[in-house]
Amino acid sequence: MPSVDTPLPVAMPLAVDKQLGPQRRTRRTGRQRPHGRPYSTRGTSSGISSAASQALREVVPGVGRSNPPGRPRRTCYMSTTMTRATRIDASRAPEGRRAADPLGTGMLSTEAIGAGYCPFPISTDPRQFGLTTSTMRLAHGVVVVRHGRRTLGDTATILLHGAAGSWTTWTPLLAAAASGTPASQRHAETDAATLPLTDLIVADLPGWGESALAADPADRTVEALAATVAEVARALGYRRWVVLGHSMGGFVALQLAASEPESTVSVALISPTTFSVIDSVRHPVTRGAALPAYTALLMMMRLLAGLGRVGEALIAGVARLSLLRLLVSPLFDRAARMDATVIAALASEVRPVGFTVASAQAGGYDAAERWSRIVCPVRSVTGDSDVFIAASDAERLRGVIANFETVIMAGAGHFAHIERPFTVLTALNAHEG
Repeated sequence: MPSVDTPLPVAMPLAVDKQLGPQRRTRRTGRQRPHGRPYSTRGTSSGISSAASQALREVVPGVGRSNPPGRPRRTCYMSTTMTRATRIDASRAPEGRRAADPLGTGMLSTEAIGAGYCPFPISTDPRQFGLTTSTMRLAHGVVVVRHGRRTLGDTATILLHGAAGSWTTWTPLLAAAASGTPASQRHAETDAATLPLTDLIVADLPGWGESALAADPADRTVEALAATVAEVARALGYRRWVVLGHSMGGFVALQLAASEPESTVSVALISPTTFSVIDSVRHPVTRGAALPAYTALLMMMRLLAGLGRVGEALIAGVARLSLLRLLVSPLFDRAARMDATVIAALASEVRPVGFTVASAQAGGYDAAERWSRIVCPVRSVTGDSDVFIAASDAERLRGVIANFETVIMAGAGHFAHIERPFTVLTALNAHEG
């Protein structure tokens, strides 16, 4: 049994009593996404057991339901201003939603969701979200975990951060979920809608945040990271989980789903780094052009890692000179409007050794073989300005994961859950049926 240094909390209800807001949906034909990338096509959803479906809908309502006979695959494009999305069968919508379609057009048109860009700062206080901090000694090393909001259920909600991140990168999303939709964005037809984020497990993955990088290379693999996450959940008393993973955390989430098919209810991905990143690591010269920003960052991290303490001093100097916002601007849709706490959090998590280790592990991973074992529903949300995602990633994921769907979100880069947290929550709730 792993050792937990901090006592587990008893019960911490989540104060979410407001809806997440409506979504404007209109028909789109023959249009191209920004940057010349085609719209992604959603895969259909397979049915799952009623118990698993109920647990899944606590975080991602609508995922896990079968499409009605004859219902085609759909494309989805979400915007925080004038949202374009898929055609909706209004006859299957709740009464309130049918009222929004008085002409019987089959289209549901409401206000677009959006509460401004980067509406919440990064928080470093877990108590703000009803979370307790524990240090856990596990098979693959020591991990610091924030957890709480316990219910009587046995299904955890696991949030996995990306490289150059920590548990704190999820705090804008937690703040958005706790606050509900701003008054200016509310709509009577969906006032009762909520997205409860309960039974939370938010770990600092090894090498990031307060969790040290494992000394043994065998404990640094993607498989070891996923095993660590599963061990944490079971140590906290959970038998099942839904997983939200950002960037590298999405990579780990997919491995967790592949290795723990009976325990993983669903996976939600936010800007997951997948096949194109693997290609860039393996073949930076011949395949790196698909993701030039990532390839350049990897080369820089390798150089800084080789410089040791000199590299660390260079990073600290860049932060002191306030140049980091400029350097990381490609990662965001509107870098100039990012809250200062976001830039500060990135500065504290720029770890060249950790980044190169994570990239090397991705390069040696057989993604197609492993991810083909996934049986749960997988939903991906990607910003249309994301420089770490290639246009081919969604299609390649759809080719190996049986129950996969994707949403392209306008006005977001690689950190959609920080840039547009309300819209991310809406995306995870959208497209019921």
